[in-house]
Amino acid sequence: MTKLTKEDVISQLEAALSKRDGKAVSIEQSGSWYKIDGGKSMRFAELESMLAELGTNEAPAATPKAAEKKAATAAPAKKAATTSSAQGKTPKQLWREKLAKNPGSRLPRGF
Repeated sequence: MTKLTKEDVISQLEAALSKRDGKAVSIEQSGSWYKIDGGKSMRFAELESMLAELGTNEAPAATPKAAEKKAATAAPAKKAATTSSAQGKTPKQLWREKLAKNPGSRLPRGF
């Protein structure tokens, strides 16, 4: 993918948003912050991610089979990531194990 300039990203995002909403959209810059139609202030990285989402949302609609394949391959990866973090110990559990080894110690404040 080619690296786009700020002006290119802003113009493409304006075009994509106006196509999606059916009305003209304006993006205003104030320092390093950007506002879409006077709404919430956002950084440029957020505008880039919005453009990427709008670009990817339009492509799967044209090819539903490709979208189904992506969804099928993405689901097991998310499930594996959540199960690995659930197997870890909480800070309270670790402290209780340390305290079991040292009988004169106490739990820290807030536990």
